[in-house]
Parts: sequence; structure tokens; C-alpha cells
Amino acid sequence: MPTQHDPTTAPLTSTSPQRGLSASTFGVLWRDRRALAGVTGRVVGLGGLAGLVLTVVVFLVAWPLFTRMRNQRVWYHYLEDPYLHDSTDLVLVALGALPLFLLLLGIGSAAIQDACSRGDSPARLRPVLAVYVLRGLVVWPLPLIVAVVADRFTGYHLDTPLPLERGTWPYILVKCSPLAALFVAVLLRLALTLAPAAAADGLGARAALRRSWSLTWTRVGAARVVVLAVPLVVLTAGLLRLVTQVALPLRPLVRGLLEDATGNFFAAYYAGILAPVIVGILVTAAVTVPLTCTAFAALYDRLSPPRSSPAIG
Repeated sequence: MPTQHDPTTAPLTSTSPQRGLSASTFGVLWRDRRALAGVTGRVVGLGGLAGLVLTVVVFLVAWPLFTRMRNQRVWYHYLEDPYLHDSTDLVLVALGALPLFLLLLGIGSAAIQDACSRGDSPARLRPVLAVYVLRGLVVWPLPLIVAVVADRFTGYHLDTPLPLERGTWPYILVKCSPLAALFVAVLLRLALTLAPAAAADGLGARAALRRSWSLTWTRVGAARVVVLAVPLVVLTAGLLRLVTQVALPLRPLVRGLLEDATGNFFAAYYAGILAPVIVGILVTAAVTVPLTCTAFAALYDRLSPPRSSPAIG
């Protein structure tokens, strides 16, 4: 059984810690490249297939909404009036399905994190997945709830008067509240960044969250996490944007095929919007998730104090 770490933060042991961390990360990626490539390929392939099935199920659930939009469009066209559809109900359906997509993303990330962290140790997929679930429950409900409530009070809805008058202080505060909630969520997310690596190292889910919090909320830990997280976020966002743009020709192709098959313009329209985004997410995950998991596992090892050696004699 692995010995638990002391929750205190270890001092820096290198004059150039970031260079040493980068060398450790890419060294592990190169050493285990075949195993990691195999795990990543399986996870992304199965995750993409499961995500496609889940997307089809969501579209089937939302089909009455698409049908209503189509009928209203035909009616407004008959009256020779412009038709602007209200997507509020579709947003609610998407929010209802969001936890399932996040769970799917968490399962894939946990599998890759486990492969990147464990080395020759036994697999610990279950506690790593539990960490992703608990961390998601801690971090993301607040900004989602605040965004939904703010949209109800300040968002644009057809034929619905706003509860708050535009330009007033209550309107401005409610309008800006999602940004404040998102800022809090980002801070929490950074504080719990090392939890999956801690779970893969042998801790339980709650203990891993506490360990990440104790290692991150120090001057050394916070700086190292931020310095590592910022370029990884930039890389992920940039790659996602690039791949999505490259995949944009899928949009009219998917839209045309689905509209010809179903006769429903709105279902085809939203499917066309999602197609390049899904491709972008899968390609970006295949490239950046192994790098991110390995980098934070290496950072966790550097920030954690050395394991205590058993007494001799």
C-alpha cells in the first residue's frame, strides 16, 4: 500500500523548474508513446462513437421542437411575415443533456489520466473518475445556474418583456453576474487541477481533492499551476479553433444530407453547426489530453513531498 504524503508543500529542488517539468513531461510521453497512443486512440474512438449516439438521442428528444419550428416557419411564410425562431427550449434540452456529455468527457479523461500517471502501478480508473465527477460538481453548477438565471432576467426572448429594465443598475449587475461566477469557477478549477493525478497516485477521491487544494493554495503551487495551465489552455483553444475551421466544409454537407433525409431544415441546421465542432473536440482531445494529463502528473510529483521511507531495524 502506498504511503500517504504529508500535506505540506515541498520546496523547489531545481533552479529552472519549468524547464525540468517540460523535460519530464515530454520524456514520459516519448517513453510511453506507444501505450499512450493506443489508449488515446481507443478512448477517443469509443468516446466519439458514444458521443454520436448520445447526440442522436438528444436530437430525437428535441424532434418535436424542430417540428414546431418547421411548422411555424411554413405558417409565417404563408403569411409573408419574417420568422425568427426562439431557441430557448433547445437550450434547455441541451443543458439537460450536458451532464451526460460531461460524464462521457470525464470517463475519457480519467482513462487517459490513469494511463499517463500510473506507470507500472495498478490501474486506478474508478477513483480518478470519481475525482472528475466530484470536481465537476464543485466547480460548474454555480456558473451554469447563474447564467440561466441571468438569461431569464436579461436575455432576449421573443414576445416576452424583460423583468428588469435595460440600463438600470440591477440589470447591469445581473447581466455581469455570469462573468463573476465564471471567475470563481476558474479559481476553483485551478485549485483542484492536481486532484486526478493525486487519485492516480493512490489517494481516494475526496482526499485527492484536499491534496490538490493544499498543494495549489501556496505561493509556489499556485504560480506553478498557473504557469503550466495558461499555455495548455492556449494550445487547446487554438487547436480547437483551427481544427473546427478546417472542418467547416462538413457544415453544408451534413445540413444538406439531413435535410434531404428528414425534410426538417432546423434539425439539419443545428446538426450542421455541431458537425465541425465535434470533429474539433475529438482531434483536440487526442492531441492535448495526454499532454495535459502527463504534465500535471509530473507537476504533482514535483510539488508533493518525498514519500517517507520505512524505518530500518
